[in-house]
Order: sequence, then structure tokens, then C-alpha cells
Amino acid sequence: MKKDRVMKRLIPQLGEGALESRGDAFTTLARSIIGQQISVKAAQTVWDRFAALPTVMAPAQVLGLKMEDMRAAGLSARKADYLLDLARHFDAGQLHIDDWQGMDDEAIITELIAIRGVGRWTAEMFLIFHLLRPNVLPLDDVGLINGISHNYFSGDPVSRSEAREVGEAWKPWCSVATWYIWRSLTPLPVAY
Repeated sequence: MKKDRVMKRLIPQLGEGALESRGDAFTTLARSIIGQQISVKAAQTVWDRFAALPTVMAPAQVLGLKMEDMRAAGLSARKADYLLDLARHFDAGQLHIDDWQGMDDEAIITELIAIRGVGRWTAEMFLIFHLLRPNVLPLDDVGLINGISHNYFSGDPVSRSEAREVGEAWKPWCSVATWYIWRSLTPLPVAY
């Protein structure tokens, strides 16, 4: 708030809150995959249907799901394939889950983007919502770009470069500022 006039206004206006981890890496990544390129509301609807399919949300359980059931839950064939690849990576122990807390952000992003359907945006959502990393600026996030446009540029289009410049004032708390920018557009807290 001391370094940014918009945050000085937004934080008191939106009230206190905090980023919270759901505590399960697999679930966080699966929710992020489902949430790609769709609204928060649509993502929640699809997630609710998908999460009802396995008896427990776990990699081995997801690997046992039928493609037609996943499609009936509202997943595209591509997203269903991505979720199966995610489950395979977890089930086969191909990820360094126990090392993530000590790894830097870029090393984790590199590991995660080896999973089909996990790009930089999904990996950054994981850093923010699972590992609770404080200084992630997800420049590929449409909500962040729209929020910066709305709050800093009177609704005028914003380039990634301009968004990066705005984010400079947020360091070392870019994740927190991003969360408030999202909340300025949709009062319900975003969570993955």
C-alpha cells in the first residue's frame, strides 16, 4: 500500500483476506487445468461435476475414470487428456513434490510444464495457490491484465510490458497484489 496508490485504495476497500492453499498439489493442478480459458463460474461448475466422478480425488482414481464420463462432466477431450497426463505424472512419481518448497519458482515451472496441458499460466497459478509463493506476477492471466487496465489505465488496453511495469511497485508481493486485482473485478476470492 505504501508503494502503490491503487493498492492503497483497493486493499481497504476489499477488506482483509488471504491466499489459502487447498493443501493438495494434484487437486490444485487439476483445478487449474479445468480453469484454463473459461470463466471462474464455469470452471467451478465443471470442477464440481468432475470431482464427483472418482471416490477420492487422487491420481490413481483419476486414471481409472472413463473418458466418456469425463466428457459428460463437461470436460473437452483435450482437458480430459491433460488431466490423465497429470495423474500419470503424479502416479509414476515423476515430480519432485518433496523438493518443491526448496526449489525456486522457475525450476518448478520448468518441471510442471513438462506435463501436457500445463503451461506457464497453470504453473504460476500453482505457485500462487498451492505453494503460496508471494512474488508471482502471472502476465498471461487475462484477469490480471483486465484488472490492471481497469484500475490503472481507465479501461484502456494494456500490454504485458505495461503490466510488468505496474507490477514492479508490487515486489516482493506480486501474488498478493494480483489477488487484490482479481478481487477488484470479482469480489469472490479466486482459489484453485
